[in-house]
Amino acid sequence: MGPKTQRVYETIRTWIESGRYGAGDKLPSERALSAELSIGRTALRQVLARLVSEHFIRAHDRSSYRVLGAGSAPTPPEGESWTIHGSRPVYENHWVTLDLVDVEPPGVKRFEHHVVRLFRVAITAVVDEQDRVLMLWRYRFVPQQWGWELPGGIVDSGEDAAVTAVRETEEETGWRPGPVDHVVSYQPMIGMVDSPHEIYVAHGAQKVGEPTDAEEAGEVAWVPLDDIPRLMSEGKLMGSGTLVALLHILASRTRGAR
Repeated sequence: MGPKTQRVYETIRTWIESGRYGAGDKLPSERALSAELSIGRTALRQVLARLVSEHFIRAHDRSSYRVLGAGSAPTPPEGESWTIHGSRPVYENHWVTLDLVDVEPPGVKRFEHHVVRLFRVAITAVVDEQDRVLMLWRYRFVPQQWGWELPGGIVDSGEDAAVTAVRETEEETGWRPGPVDHVVSYQPMIGMVDSPHEIYVAHGAQKVGEPTDAEEAGEVAWVPLDDIPRLMSEGKLMGSGTLVALLHILASRTRGAR
C-alpha cells in the first residue's frame, strides 16, 4: 500500500474510531469518498477491502459499506492463564527446536508439554488484473504429494516480513510483486507448534527473470481465482498459508460482489 493509499486508510479508520461514523452507520458511496479523499476508485477499493478484512466495515450492497460494531461478536473476558515454570531444549538445529515446557493449567497438575519452535514465515498471494493468482506447482516429500502453493519463506533475523514477502516471491517465481498489504498473522498449529505465519496480498507483479531458488523450484503459473474452490475440494492446495490467503481473497471478492 503506497503512502497516499495508506493516508486514506488511516483517515477512514480515524473517522470510525473517533465516532464520526458509528456502529451500523453507512459510509459515503465510493464515488463520494473518491472525490472527498482525492483518490482513484481502484486504490480506494484496496483501502476498503483492507478495512473489511480488519473488521472495521462490511460490504452492505454494491459500492456501499457499513461500520461494524453493533451486533458483532463480543470478546469474552480473559480467564486464568497457564503458569509456565520453565523449559528445556530436547533437540535443536538450524531449522527447528524441540522444547519440553513445564506448564501448569488452572486446576490441573503441572506437566511437561512438547513444543516445536519454527521460524517466522511470510507468504504472498499476488493477484493480477485478470483475477489470477501467482502459484507454484511443486512436490512436498513429507505428505508425498504434488500440489499448488503460494510463494513464501523464512523471515531473516531483523528483516521486515513485508520485505521477505517480496523477496521470496521474486526468488521462487521470477515475478516481483507490487506493494504488499498485510492480511493476518496467525499460528497454524497453536496447540504444540510455534510457527508464526504472516500473510500478504499484492496486486500485480513485474516479470524480472527466472526463479533463482533452486531448492524451492516448481512450475510457475497464474491460476484463475475461479478455479480455487475446485482445487481446494480436490486437495490440490498445500499448506495452511496458501489456504488462509486464498480464502481471504475469495471472501473479499464475495463481500465486494454483495
